[in-house]
Parts: sequence; C-alpha cells; structure tokens
Amino acid sequence: MIGILQSWTRDLRYHPHVHYLIPGGGLTPDGHTWRPANYNYLLPEKPLARIFRAKFRDLLKKTGLFGQIPPQIWRQDWVVDIIAVGSGQAALKYLAPYVFRVAISNRNILDLKDRQVTFRYRDSKTNTTRTTTLPAKQFIGRFLQHVLPRGFQKVRTYGLLHPKQRHLLAIVKEQLHPDSPAIG
Repeated sequence: MIGILQSWTRDLRYHPHVHYLIPGGGLTPDGHTWRPANYNYLLPEKPLARIFRAKFRDLLKKTGLFGQIPPQIWRQDWVVDIIAVGSGQAALKYLAPYVFRVAISNRNILDLKDRQVTFRYRDSKTNTTRTTTLPAKQFIGRFLQHVLPRGFQKVRTYGLLHPKQRHLLAIVKEQLHPDSPAIG
C-alpha cells in the first residue's frame, strides 16, 4: 500500500490526514500467483476509526507530545472513509499533486497590501472559486503549519510498493498485464 500525508484544506487550514491506497488482493504464499480480494475486504469504517484513534493516542503517549493535544480530541469521533477506487489510477492522479507541491502556489496569491494577503482557492462543497484575505502574519502561520518537521515523510510505501519488493511487483504486473513491458 501507499500512504500520503496531507495537512491542509484548500483554504490552508490545518487538517492533517492520510490517504492510503491499498491493493485489492495479494500474492499467494508461494509468491507467484495474484489473488484478488473480495469487494468488501477492508474493515468497517467506524470500528477502524476507533482503533486508529486509540493506537495513535497510545503511541503519542510514548512521546513528549501527548500533553500538547487538547483532551477533547480523544473524545470526538475520528473519520475513516473507505472507498473502492477500481484500478486506483484516478486516486493516484488526485493525490499526485499533494506529493510534489506546497500548500499554496504563487498563482493563487492574488494580492499583498496593507499587511494583508488575499488568495484564492476552490471551495470543495460548492466547486466555486473563493477568495480569502488574512493578516500577513496569520497567512504565514497557516502556511508554515504545513511544513513538515525534520524526519517526517510525506509518502510511505509498504508491501508490493516498497522499493525492496520491486521483484514481487514485477510478478504481479506480469500476471495482471501480460503484454506490458517489464519494470527496469
């Protein structure tokens, strides 16, 4: 699987979340045959959200950061959305820009005057372009909260997609698409 960290909303608010793409199947124990999974092979969303929240909390307790988290975070419901995305190509196309770009591009910063920054973004609910004007310090604060701390990775790969497993990925690709060229 592949996990991609995203920390922002379109208007630069802090909203950390991870998108995972998980293959709908796996190799048999002999490592030579691809077995597709049942359509509903993943866990139900609500129990998974509770488990994820509890594991995240328990791991955070082992760091010096747990005390910085407001207690209400652990009482509210966390959200897990599980959506079948077919081959995953459309999901990868959606996620690719988050890997290589920062929270806002220069073309979306429209104006800077009187210590105010005006920028545009697309409202995901209405699919319309909106603008927001913030004091410069607040804009810089919103932007900087999306700069990852040293040691953080934006993308993590596991299983068949891990670089050390390219030989297994080549086997799967050959089985799923026998006419495509081999991985080099």
